[in-house]
Amino acid sequence: MTPLPFNVLSASDTAAHLPFALLCQTLAAAANEYAAGQIHSPERQVLALPEGGVLLSMPACASDIAIHKLVNVCPANRERGLNTIHGMVSVYAASTGQPLLVLDGPTVTARRTAAVSMLAMRALGGSHPPHVALIGTGKQASGHLFALAELYPGIRVDVHGKQEVVSEAFCQQHASLPLQLYPVAGTAVHAEASVVITLTTSQQAVYDQAATAERLLIGVGAFTPQMAELSPRAIHGSQLFVDDPIGGRHEAGDLIQANVDWSQVASLADALAGRFDPALPRLFKSVGCAAWDLAAARCALQCAATACA
Repeated sequence: MTPLPFNVLSASDTAAHLPFALLCQTLAAAANEYAAGQIHSPERQVLALPEGGVLLSMPACASDIAIHKLVNVCPANRERGLNTIHGMVSVYAASTGQPLLVLDGPTVTARRTAAVSMLAMRALGGSHPPHVALIGTGKQASGHLFALAELYPGIRVDVHGKQEVVSEAFCQQHASLPLQLYPVAGTAVHAEASVVITLTTSQQAVYDQAATAERLLIGVGAFTPQMAELSPRAIHGSQLFVDDPIGGRHEAGDLIQANVDWSQVASLADALAGRFDPALPRLFKSVGCAAWDLAAARCALQCAATACA
């Protein structure tokens, strides 16, 4: 690799360097490398900060690049009128250690997480979903809307919020996207929704319907053992996939609380390879790992090299 001029990208520039079509390609390759042990991503380190905040350290390396994501989560910032999450992803040439790029951390997280969901949706749910339901109205829901708009323009997307006014405001904020947006109050999902994506930090299930082969479930929001968006009823009737089966054992609260048999839980690489029965229900759980941040860094470097941003 020829090192590029070192650059620090803003949030908007980071987003511009992570177009979803290319990002999905780099993530698919990284999923196979990670499964083969060619990308190394240790468990994240958590350091306490004052006032209930935490600093999260997540490195990863491959033969071409190494990355280090540092993210600060400070809940008290809400009272200060500041974002609760700040951070960056620093990118280096693996062979020399030379710095190549710094990306906005929250933007990387939102876009690579949404892209992982899009990969799972493509692999497990069919080529073009006509009707998707999003449960949640936060940053991750926004990231998923941008991904759906870029990859599946024109489809119907139901946005479920706690209250109708919240859902309506969220849809209005994203009204310029080429999607048919429908605000919904509560978590009752339309019968024709072929994909349901949960994007909350709920401590109890927000989706409690029996698993069916006609509907793909994707759980994104719950990332601690105490959180759970998907009920045991939906989980136990499904073929299970986790983007990171190693991290999932400690972080996938939905599956942990449902006491799943982890020997029966497959990976994102398995889903992409088609190792499942399409006649049976399917559920994909996303917990995230630094390997996906490394894939995003590859995408940004490729984009910078080809001036696609």
